Amino acid sequence: MRDVLVYSVIRLALFGALWWVLANVGVGFYLAGIIAALIAMLVSILFFGSPRERAAERWQQADERRRERRKTKRDEDADEEDALVGEESAESGPAETASDRQADQQQD
Repeated sequence: MRDVLVYSVIRLALFGALWWVLANVGVGFYLAGIIAALIAMLVSILFFGSPRERAAERWQQADERRRERRKTKRDEDADEEDALVGEESAESGPAETASDRQADQQQD
């Protein structure tokens, strides 16, 4: 969590400082915000690779832990039912599709 917080604070501080400088230079309040966001993004990509990598690893670990907790258990009854339905459909042959019906109608 600390890595994510450090990376976020660095990016927000950079954005805020750039916005303040650009707004005081006379670029305009909204345009300064847009330009500051773009410059902060580029600077963080180019120069803050290490904090970004640590934050990304932390996010990935958290995602993997969440997926492990939410793993669904296989329902044996559902598996058996799926197998029976598969056998029934194999015995009855291929189902007629809408395109097959349409081709039959065009031939008539």
